[in-house]
Amino acid sequence: QVQLVESGGGLVQPGGSLRLSCAASIGIFSINTMGWYRQAPGKQRELVATISSNVRTNYADSVKGRFTISRDNAKKTVYLQMNSLKPEDTAVYYCNLMTPSSRNYWGQGTQVTVSS
Repeated sequence: QVQLVESGGGLVQPGGSLRLSCAASIGIFSINTMGWYRQAPGKQRELVATISSNVRTNYADSVKGRFTISRDNAKKTVYLQMNSLKPEDTAVYYCNLMTPSSRNYWGQGTQVTVSS
């Protein structure tokens, strides 16, 4: 049973920063693609960033230059550093693990609210 546990969400003012973490309970972590997705109220879940097993990254245009995804395979953890946060970044952020066979696992989500 794969479990993903997110942490690091919260309330932050516009222009502020947060770092999300996602710890995975899985036998072999390094071979999987990890990602962060988000879902704002009334909207569909959307991709924020992904990082592959060979550390290739991909970002949504809306977060390029502001967010950075990284992974620590020894800790079986993926991070999302979010800088210059905007009110439109407010959403529930979900961690995703995709296996080499394209099976997907999701965390429970962590709320990020950007507001003054």
